[in-house]
Amino acid sequence: MTDDGNGNGREQFGPIFEKVVGFFQDDGWDFTQLEGESIIRMEYEGENGKWRCYAHVIEERQRFVFLSSLANFVPKLMRLEASEYLTRANFGMEVGNFEMDFSDGTVRYRTSVDIEGGDLTPMMIKNLAYVNIAVMDQYLPGLRKVVNDGMEPGKAIEEVEADDVEEESGREENE
Repeated sequence: MTDDGNGNGREQFGPIFEKVVGFFQDDGWDFTQLEGESIIRMEYEGENGKWRCYAHVIEERQRFVFLSSLANFVPKLMRLEASEYLTRANFGMEVGNFEMDFSDGTVRYRTSVDIEGGDLTPMMIKNLAYVNIAVMDQYLPGLRKVVNDGMEPGKAIEEVEADDVEEESGREENE
């Protein structure tokens, strides 16, 4: 791998990675490329918290993955309850999924696309990234209630999803 010749010190990677980097540059995100990897890391602060995001390109498989990550978020004694909450959140999820690493309590929300035979567009990157952060921001308060306050996972999901329905109906009334 070589320097890209633009004097910015970024190594040259494949065309999918270059599109992803270009999108996040044009969209005004501050990010760092992980050394020797086709991964960029950035911080995001939503209405309900702050977390780290990763945009990962797997050129050889023609895939783009966007992750929101809460490192070491769930204490060991709350991992079963958190996994129930995340499983309930995943049920019916149209785009993406939550996952939890049981070894350290890291929670991630993953959106991805296989672009073999197609073309990754800026709109596709935007949709994957912005749906991802919106879902993480929506479900984070419920996860906190389960992990920190001991709320029953089913009740926490009901609250989070009821809030979402109320917000959607409020938007429809304003249109």
